[in-house]
Amino acid sequence: MNDNVLIIHSRDNVAVALRNLAPGEEAKGKGVAGFKVINEIPASHKIALHDLAPGEEIVKYGEVVAVTTREIKRGEWVNTHNLESKRWKK
Repeated sequence: MNDNVLIIHSRDNVAVALRNLAPGEEAKGKGVAGFKVINEIPASHKIALHDLAPGEEIVKYGEVVAVTTREIKRGEWVNTHNLESKRWKK
């Protein structure tokens, strides 16, 4: 199997792209239910493992790292255009 995404922790609701991903490509990796990539996703960036509602927490490394600012569909690129980092929030 040629994995192209990686789930780092069992609690994660995003995976990491192992290489650049193209729209329409199938996301494949251990623990990933095959689904189509929605938009271009650069290597090392996040991809949603399921639909995420506005205000939902993004979990990576088993930890909450951000909150969504709008709806994100499964297979969509998860980045600063649709989330707010918790890193600098008090």
